[in-house]
Amino acid sequence: MIPTRRAVLAATAGALLAGCTAPDRGRTAASPSASVPATSDAGTSTAAPSTVAADPAVAVTRAEIVARYAHAVPRTWGFDAPGVIHKLPATDRDIALTFDACGGPGGSGYDSALINFLRKRDIPATLFLNSRWIAANPASFRRLAAEPLFEIANHGTNHRPLSVTGRSAYGIPGTRSAAEVYDEIAGNHAKLTRSLGVAPRFFRSGTAFCDDVAARIVTDLGERFVSFSVNGDGGATFTPEQVRSTVASAQAGSIVLCHMNHPRGGTARGIIAAVPRLLARGHHFVHLKDALH
Repeated sequence: MIPTRRAVLAATAGALLAGCTAPDRGRTAASPSASVPATSDAGTSTAAPSTVAADPAVAVTRAEIVARYAHAVPRTWGFDAPGVIHKLPATDRDIALTFDACGGPGGSGYDSALINFLRKRDIPATLFLNSRWIAANPASFRRLAAEPLFEIANHGTNHRPLSVTGRSAYGIPGTRSAAEVYDEIAGNHAKLTRSLGVAPRFFRSGTAFCDDVAARIVTDLGERFVSFSVNGDGGATFTPEQVRSTVASAQAGSIVLCHMNHPRGGTARGIIAAVPRLLARGHHFVHLKDALH
């Protein structure tokens, strides 16, 4: 039996942190309900205002989002906000492989062995790219964006958990207001839209955590929040055998989360071993856009 999303995460607490960003050496890894940064009396963040400018690639303005949600109080926090997608619609065979590229000090690498295997076997995949990773890998990004085999999705501007109150996940501070949620989504949304010629359809936050208000903002900005049902590489901490075992156990309708920014990890070798097993069981690999109409 494949482990549930919650069971896998409980067993690998902090793995997403290891896969995507370097921990603060002075901070103990926090639980998903870690502290909220100070706010003003009006309930907005006291941090310096963002420099993200209005962009025609984003249909809703920052001011409109702030007006709608500045005083909204979230009711949920985690992976299960209303509207968040964890699996594909009912199907006999389809599985979606998704790979995060998080960027920043914890992972701006490029797993060419993984990508070249997908190319060789003609395996479609959805790539969730963070703005920092794109900046570090411009040539690789341009090539990936030009290949129909790969669907490009939005992994945020600074790889932050998506909160309107500053909640943290695995020691990573979240966005602290509706305005910062907008910046986290819209900054990379605009960059991807200009580069691709079309707007990205799907968003996944850093750590995949969000609250229900932030999830609604994702929808307002024209994207759909996609989480996962199979944590395929434990935030790029699994051995090749762990990746093979976990991914090869995926069932129809699974959304598999792995990473493509840690070439020295076990992801590539595990995927190379798991994909033939899934194909032999009759599964098909699909882009999210083809499965989530």
